[in-house]
Amino acid sequence: MADLASFDPNSAGNPNNNIFGLPFTEEESRLVIVPVPWEVTVSYGAGTARAADHIFKAALQVDLFDLDGPDYWKQGYFMKEVDKKILLKSDYLRKEAELFINYICNGDDIEKNKFMCKSLKEINEGSLMLNNWVYEQTSQLLQKNKLVVLLGGDHSTPLGFYKALAEHHTDFGILHIDAHCDLRKAYECFKYSHASIMYNTLEEVKAVSKIVQVGIRDYCQEEYEYIQANPERLSVFFDRDIKERQYGGDSWHNIVNDIVAQLPQKVHLSFDIDGLDPKLCPNTGTPVQGGFEAEQIMYLIKKVLESGRQLISVDLVEVGVGENDWDANVGSRILFRLCNFLVQSNPQ
Repeated sequence: MADLASFDPNSAGNPNNNIFGLPFTEEESRLVIVPVPWEVTVSYGAGTARAADHIFKAALQVDLFDLDGPDYWKQGYFMKEVDKKILLKSDYLRKEAELFINYICNGDDIEKNKFMCKSLKEINEGSLMLNNWVYEQTSQLLQKNKLVVLLGGDHSTPLGFYKALAEHHTDFGILHIDAHCDLRKAYECFKYSHASIMYNTLEEVKAVSKIVQVGIRDYCQEEYEYIQANPERLSVFFDRDIKERQYGGDSWHNIVNDIVAQLPQKVHLSFDIDGLDPKLCPNTGTPVQGGFEAEQIMYLIKKVLESGRQLISVDLVEVGVGENDWDANVGSRILFRLCNFLVQSNPQ
């Protein structure tokens, strides 16, 4: 374990150290963050493929003292290096996807254009490659008994992680914070679209017994009908319904209790930053008005833990990149709190 005798947690973050300025190696760390620089299928604003580097730099400004767990970081947090080959692949396929999206949005027939057929095939094959890469990265860490946090990238990135988790947990649920359902089937013809992650999870990861979605406020009829057809595995707390309960005098505490009651014993947290009010994440890929304050979600996670449920893993996705790094600033602080919650829920 790292020698903390000469480490001052109250000083400025040392850029020569790892995430949050912590002096741990991967081997020494109990918790490992896996950055996934991928945004091939984003359908609006890009930039999240480079979020991890910005979050890493912003994290030097995060104070290590957390009232919910002042010393959890001492168990070791480490972020792996961004894989430049994955980023280059994302950049290449992103250009292909932009051309393809523009083509289909004009109503043109894909089958009549050999170049578009080739692009679609390459994009879907690339996304499958990414899923397998994420599976391998996270599976190796889980086999070493590491706590794992995946840092996107767009929301398509965690599917391989969920498959790796399924080899260690025969039954778990996903607490899904998001503005979107992500239940579209092959959105824009991309099988592993960022807008299809929860659909693909339910179809491909049978160990996921329940997905509880919170904050949803942008969805299509196809998704709504899918929700209605799958009440055993989907429970959705729409942003509109949450707000209307609060307007009628109900408390966030009561609503949180209802959310937690829908979760199974083991819980993975999938946190799309656009579940928050866009003032906190203005450069996320698909911002939607409405949403939460960050502390509302922290309260929800605390209540999940207080209920006796186990938080087994986390992904944080769709953090954007802006001119002043506000998104990374918010994202780094949320990331630190999520790491603390994950360690708290898995005592040694």
